[in-house]
Amino acid sequence: MFGFGKQVASVSANELDSLIGKANIIDIREKYECAQGMLKSTKNIPMNTLIKDADKYLKKDETYYLICQSGSRSGRASKYLDKLGFKVVNVKGGMMSYPGNKIKR
Repeated sequence: MFGFGKQVASVSANELDSLIGKANIIDIREKYECAQGMLKSTKNIPMNTLIKDADKYLKKDETYYLICQSGSRSGRASKYLDKLGFKVVNVKGGMMSYPGNKIKR
């Protein structure tokens, strides 16, 4: 399912503040992980749920920013969804690297 190949677009966690509230940001962590805090205006769709039924959650004409805890899962999911034709951007470093204060708990 997850293979090597072309690189998908990515942004650093530092770049997120300007996107919050303006972009489609999806937190792909599990619900118990999100209970510790999520970025404001972010939608939680766990990775396995999202990739299993991507057409239910994503539109191919919109861009989505995927974030997880460290950037690893979101990187793999971004590559997979990109191969399916979705416009996705991986947030490198994930929530562990996010330096801002726009977190809801």
